[in-house]
Amino acid sequence: MTIETIGVIGLGNMGFGMAATLAGKGFRVSATDISDARAQAAADAGIRFTTLADLLATSDAIVCSLPLARDVEAVVTTPGGLLDRRDRKVVVIDTSTSDPGTSRRLAERLATVGHGLLDAPVSGGPSGAAQGTLTMMVGGSEADFALALPVLSAMSAKAIHVGPSGAGNIAKLVNNLLVAAHLVTMGEAMRLAEGAGLSAQEAIAVVNTASGRSAVSEVMFPRWILTNSFDSGFSAGLMRKDVRLALELASESAVDLPLCAHAGDIWGATRDTIPDTADFTRMADYRTKDAV
Repeated sequence: MTIETIGVIGLGNMGFGMAATLAGKGFRVSATDISDARAQAAADAGIRFTTLADLLATSDAIVCSLPLARDVEAVVTTPGGLLDRRDRKVVVIDTSTSDPGTSRRLAERLATVGHGLLDAPVSGGPSGAAQGTLTMMVGGSEADFALALPVLSAMSAKAIHVGPSGAGNIAKLVNNLLVAAHLVTMGEAMRLAEGAGLSAQEAIAVVNTASGRSAVSEVMFPRWILTNSFDSGFSAGLMRKDVRLALELASESAVDLPLCAHAGDIWGATRDTIPDTADFTRMADYRTKDAV
């Protein structure tokens, strides 16, 4: 069984890039979005813009790029959609950052009718989606991963099968919890450097050759923060959602995370001054916000 026709649900910053990449690599790509305004851009990229019902009925695989777990669940359980389809096996590749429990439940429900679901959240941002250089952390069965591998490989530089259903989301929540905390601590460290008479640029040059370095110091500060562009393409609201999911997972797992919980409090307390619509990299500078 091969995958030739792919349906992409959600043509936002990430979904459009992934859809265009797949179309550019020879797949037949159909897509749908809540906004018909994306139709012309889709057509220009060689993507057939269609309805959700048509996409669910005709795709060999489906890529979801949606904000929330409930959005993915609504797609999977659409009346007359995948749960009623029997002509072939369809693999749903959920690139959203979701909670492991929802992914496991949806995977089990799809499996009862012969379909599969991979929780495959991504790292790399809109530029990685457009260039096909994402990192994908994938949870699901080995058989579903093998079937979907040509699609995953087309969208990513690295697709890592980390374990059974839900494992991809666990890995992504761990990753994003670290990023959220690193933005806060790196911002504070740079304020210390500047307050003591060393510029942030000079301090970062040292940090990036020493043990304190991270993706925040190596990529985010030089590209989006020191330049004051704050245009990574990932919103503060989405990061707050991911932090919330990670801390909920910690509670469900009976794991105490005092430092990460405090970082989560800072993310929550800055909502008025760093709104959900703002770029998430603005969290590196909350010094005047009376966040805590």
